[in-house]
Amino acid sequence: MFRLIKKEKHSKGSFNEGEILENKPIGFQQDGGEVKPYSNLFYWAHAWTPGKKSTIGLHPHRGFEICSFVLKGKIRHFDNKQNKWIPLNEGDVQIIRAGSGISHAEEIEAKSEIFQIWFNPDLFKSLKSEASYNDYKNENFPVESKYNFLKKTIKGKNSPINMETENIEIYEYEIQTGKIEISTNKNFTHSFFLLKGKVKINDFRMTKSDFAIINDSEKIKINSLSNSKIFEIKSPTNPSYATYF
Repeated sequence: MFRLIKKEKHSKGSFNEGEILENKPIGFQQDGGEVKPYSNLFYWAHAWTPGKKSTIGLHPHRGFEICSFVLKGKIRHFDNKQNKWIPLNEGDVQIIRAGSGISHAEEIEAKSEIFQIWFNPDLFKSLKSEASYNDYKNENFPVESKYNFLKKTIKGKNSPINMETENIEIYEYEIQTGKIEISTNKNFTHSFFLLKGKVKINDFRMTKSDFAIINDSEKIKINSLSNSKIFEIKSPTNPSYATYF
């Protein structure tokens, strides 16, 4: 099954009177978006600062694993475990295992972009665990070079990231004009966000910031119509535990 959600259909959000803007392929229930949580993905926001830097003040989280992926520019993170501001640059990733509770703040520098994605671990376990935080540098993610694309493994084989949420894999592809194939099996769902360029995935055309969900498939064909960049999350279609949603 292939489901395409054009960027115009994403739910919207903002902070600080528009200093931070958001498109949300998977929004909160009150956001009224087209896509509800699925698999063990609960929330997915593409956030950016169109002008000056801006700060989201200290606020609490519990249970979920909250990951920020720096797509462009820089951010800074503060939480009440580290009790200091930590800088992250383009390509870096941070993970908050919110556990029994943690409060944090974020500062997004001018002209910067991030994904913030909430993963849904087994909350019966995570809510009993102490919160923890890690950041991971871009240069520590393995990169595989093929004939017409680069594949960066953010979460998967040889990646440094440790997560509680089961069976998550995360990749970023930089594809020159041409075709590639991704093998899968019917027990997994693939979620794609097109960061740059134009592609056809299984003959469905996507442009920048479009989002696609594919499951019940054994092979995914990507035809890059220009130099493109794709962010992918592979997750179990039916996790072994009850998710929040």
